[in-house]
Formats: sequence, C-alpha cells, structure tokens
Amino acid sequence: MSLIRKTAAELGALIAAREVSAVEVAQAHLDRIAEVDGRVNAFLHVDAEATLAQARQVDESLAGGESPGPLAGVPIAHKDVFTTADMPTTAGSKILEGWRPPYDATVTGRLRAAGLVILGKTNLDEFAMGSSTENSAYGPTHNPWDLSRIPGGSSGGSSAAVSAYEAPLSTGTDTGGSIRQPAAVTGIVGMKPTYGGSSRYGLIAFASSLDTPGPFARTVLDAALLHEAFSGHDPLDSTSVDAPVPPVVEAARQADVAGMRIGVVKEFAGEGYQPGVLARFHEAVDLLESLGAKVVEVSCPAFSYALPAYYLIAPSECSSNLARFDAMRYGLRVGDDGTRSAEEVMALTRAAGFGPEVKRRIMLGTYALSSGYYDAYYGQAQKVRTLIMRDFEAAFQQVDALVSPTTPTTAFPIGERADDPMAMYLADLCTIPTNLAGNAAISVPCGLADEDGLPVGLQVMAPVLADDRCYRVGAAVEKAFESRWGGPLLSRAPAL
Repeated sequence: MSLIRKTAAELGALIAAREVSAVEVAQAHLDRIAEVDGRVNAFLHVDAEATLAQARQVDESLAGGESPGPLAGVPIAHKDVFTTADMPTTAGSKILEGWRPPYDATVTGRLRAAGLVILGKTNLDEFAMGSSTENSAYGPTHNPWDLSRIPGGSSGGSSAAVSAYEAPLSTGTDTGGSIRQPAAVTGIVGMKPTYGGSSRYGLIAFASSLDTPGPFARTVLDAALLHEAFSGHDPLDSTSVDAPVPPVVEAARQADVAGMRIGVVKEFAGEGYQPGVLARFHEAVDLLESLGAKVVEVSCPAFSYALPAYYLIAPSECSSNLARFDAMRYGLRVGDDGTRSAEEVMALTRAAGFGPEVKRRIMLGTYALSSGYYDAYYGQAQKVRTLIMRDFEAAFQQVDALVSPTTPTTAFPIGERADDPMAMYLADLCTIPTNLAGNAAISVPCGLADEDGLPVGLQVMAPVLADDRCYRVGAAVEKAFESRWGGPLLSRAPAL
C-alpha cells in the first residue's frame, strides 16, 4: 500500500519506528497534491519547502531519541481560518487576501507541538459561511467522488483533501455543521467536539457562541488521535472548558456498543430526506441493534425550530464579529486616495472585499439586533436555543447517545443551490441542534445512496463532555460496516 493510502495511526507508527522518514511521507503527499489538486481545489496555499523543513525537524528529533507523540511526522491540511504566522490566512475572503498573521492560533500551535507536518491551508466558504464551499473568493472546491458536485461546507477544502488522499488528516470548524456535513458527503469521518473543548484562540470568528474546531480523518481512531492532540483547556480562550479531554482514543479503540442505549431522533428521518439517505440510515440503526445496543425512538420537538433560530443567532454574532474588518488596521483597503473619509474607505473596502453570502448574513444579523427588533428576533431565537438544550437533556436521561442522518441529501451539483439560500441552509438541518446546545457529535460513513452512488453519513450525538461516546459508537459502526464492505468506504470511490 502506498504511503498516501495509510492511516494517520499507521504513518505515525512507521515514522516512530523509523521504518519510513517524515520527509518521505511529506513528499508523497506533496506529490499527490501536485497530481490532483488542480481538479479538486482543496488547497489555497502549499509551501513544499516549508513542509519538508517541518518534516526534517521531526526526523531529527526522532534521531535524537525524542518521542513527540503518536502523530509526529504525519501530514495535515489546515483550514484557512486558523491563524498561522508562517503562512497566509485569508478565511476564504478577498478582504484578507495575502494577510500573514503575527501569531499562531492555539490549535495551530498544538499541531506543531504534536509534531504534525502542516502541508498548507485549505479552501472554505468565506468566513466559514456556507454549506458547499462555493462561497470562497478563490473558487469552489470539488468533491473527489464526483468533481461536478460540492464537497460540503464550510470546511469543504479540508474534507476534500482527506477524501482525495492529499492528506491523512485535516482541521475544520463546525458552527452549524461545517465539519460533519462535509465529512458525510465526501465519505470520511468528521467530529464536532463539545463547545469549549477545543480552543477558539486565533480562529477567525464567525459566531463566537457556536464556532468549534474539530478533526477530519479517514478513520474514527485517526480522528480521535487528532482530537486529543489539539484539544484541552486554553487560558487564552474565555469560553474554553477547564476539564480534561474525554478519553476519546480509548473509546475509539473500544468500538463496542453492547449495552448502550441509542435514541433515534424522530424529527430527523421523515419528509424531505433523500430515499437513499434514509435507507442507509435505517441500515445503520439495524446494525447498531445487531451489535447489542438497545435502540429506542426519541422525540425532540424543539429541533424543528433549530434552523430558523440558528439563522438569527449566527448572523447576529457574525454582524458583530466582522465589524473588525474596517480597512484601517490590516487586510484590503480600497479607495484610499487621500480624498475620501475613513467611512467612505471602509464602505468601499467592505463592498469589494466581502462576498454576497457574507453581506447577506451581516445584513440579516444587523437587522435582528437593531432597536425594536432585538426581542422579536434575536431574543426569541435564544429562547428556542434553551428549549433545544432542554430537549437534549431530556433525551440523554433516556439514552446514552442519539443518532440521525448527518445531512438530508448526498452531495448536490455545484451551482444547483447557488441562487436559493433556503435550499442551501437546509443542508444543515440535522447538524445545527448540537451547535446550539454545545454538545458533541460525529459523522461516520454508513454507505452509498442507491440513486447516485454517493456517500451517506451517520450522525452520532452525545452529551456535553461525553465526546468519547461519539467515538465509541462511531468506531463500532465503522468496524462492522468495513467488515461488510471488505474495507473502507473510500476504497469504493471512483479513482481520481
């Protein structure tokens, strides 16, 4: 098996045993990027020389007897919304084109400390606002299963990089489903940790009460190893949870659901779902039952209001956060010819620098926060958020974990929903409730839809700080399905 086809855990073990060098592994992935990324457009920035220099440092450390960890020397693709002092950070926007931050995000620093080799920065919907990666100012990313289709969003570059074997691991952020939905439609694993379980310091903010960094991988164990590597309390993030990282790696290795109580969310398996998605979901539920889990139906009525509540709360926070892009301190500046006021320059810069979806959300959020409308819109949405939290609390008194389809459909064609924001927003129908409540959720592959042969994801949701339950259930599903399929789902993908 070629190096690019090996799992992150396998690569880490080979590098640690010095059976292969970190430089060889990095070069294999750089070669793959050069071969296919012209068609995929997963990366916005790759610096081969810097990547190989990182890899050489790992090899030198190992030669000196150091043991930096299980992922030392493993390449990773990094979503271009985390600050990196040695690479541009654009958030997929023209307003930050070419910007080099003066510091690393905490997640970036922890990747480096764990010895991971950062290959480059990946494409995304501008400021992480979108479900298809079509909103990037640098062109859409393409789904490796079918290049005419979307790879999900907003972390579509990260999901596509892993699915196309350009990287064994990648980082993403999940505000309303931006890790789980791309993972589902590209046939890989994506995890949204408990809110506050992974640091937001140095993450360019979209919606501060929702944004959550998390891992992408091709296996549940690889995702758990990456989760463990960059998570944990960070005093630089005021919302960071001061608690130990849940035993996610141990749970991924356990892969056993015998005796667990699994709840099927009644509200997430009905009208509006692609038949092939529902068929694979019901197969996954039957599989869990056959593995010894007790499966029951659970009703969470407030989940039906999650989508409208989210699209008031998230744009409101975006409206506040993006006010910092004012053309005065860093980034793009348009119209500064000495004759215009600061306000005129600011307006011209924002008009040129922000894309249509970002402008739409800023306007929606500003309206929801405005005098006379705050209580009717933003205030009411926060009340719905409380009801959703209560639904989760009631459900987790009955069951250990909840399951649903990750997304109602498989990957749709690029351009199909570009002029229909509501249709685009519905891609996050199943994922949004966990963001509003702050609990953990994972998406794992559960097969291919009959209609189009494209990947379907199973979502597993767990209580706050019970992230390990997601990995335990996800690993059990993965193990059973791979036994049935004769290998990983990606082995059934058309060759890119």
